[in-house]
Amino acid sequence: MKGTVGELGEFGLIRELTSRLTTTPAVRVGPGDDAAVVAAPDRRVVASTDILLEGRHFRRDWSTAYDVGRKAAAQNLADIAAMGAVPTALLLGLVVPAELPVTWPTELMDGLRDECQVAGASVVGGDVVRGDTITVSITALGDLRNQEPVTRAGAQPGDLVAVTGWLGWSAAGYAVLSRGFRSPRAFVEAHRRPEPPYHAGPAAAALGATAMCDVSDGLIADLGHIAEASKVRIDVRSGAIDIPSQMHDIGQAVGVDPLQWVLTGGEDHAIVATFPPDVKLPARWKVIGEVLNPSALPQVTVDGAPWTTKGGWDHFGGEIES
Repeated sequence: MKGTVGELGEFGLIRELTSRLTTTPAVRVGPGDDAAVVAAPDRRVVASTDILLEGRHFRRDWSTAYDVGRKAAAQNLADIAAMGAVPTALLLGLVVPAELPVTWPTELMDGLRDECQVAGASVVGGDVVRGDTITVSITALGDLRNQEPVTRAGAQPGDLVAVTGWLGWSAAGYAVLSRGFRSPRAFVEAHRRPEPPYHAGPAAAALGATAMCDVSDGLIADLGHIAEASKVRIDVRSGAIDIPSQMHDIGQAVGVDPLQWVLTGGEDHAIVATFPPDVKLPARWKVIGEVLNPSALPQVTVDGAPWTTKGGWDHFGGEIES
């Protein structure tokens, strides 16, 4: 489609965006009315929201609009899965300049739609507003399906710490892109389009996970959230974490220990959870540590010692100390 958002107009843009959507049986009333209606058989709704700002969370010279759509949906739907819920719906708030080509928001919507299909959800509505900076605001909804939510506050001393999904891939991809390269492609794509293991969240809840979180700020930072909420200490065994040979190669090329990406790189949206020690975990889960009684040491340690390298992410302070 040719032309700009301003030339198409607000209602023309809304028609173009909604025409690209698909639906699921959970959607009783979709886009086009005052509000959407989404079935909630469990009678509880899990909700999460995130904002992506151009120049802060994405760059148009690094990522296509489709990439941004996939990423925006993934990071929100991963939060739903990390509560042990099944994603059902997504709402979009979009701020765009009038001079933006219409192809950008339509490709964004294609990315949102396709990522929702991976998770079994659908885009059910939203709003568009004119503004100077592209801003993508997402609200995701989910259904617990008669399970109790798995929060960050249930980890107990003696529990195992296990992870499923990628760790450090997005950070390695960011390192590649920031140096002007586009390969190895698998790591660049991991940064552009994370692939959360949506199915693993509800499955972990069914297995008896005591606490759970998606890895958005970095493994140590997110385990820190669990440790703080649960009032425990968590120790990570670095030798239990697989680091691909290509990640070692990237680290050698840019002068970074790849373990730093694995422990502190965010935006992979893997799922980390704690489980009672007698739970038999499927092969997709990798045990990487254990929950301990609280002590004078930091709440998250690596191989029994504090991790002194900066890591994780704080939106107002940049990198944070682990």
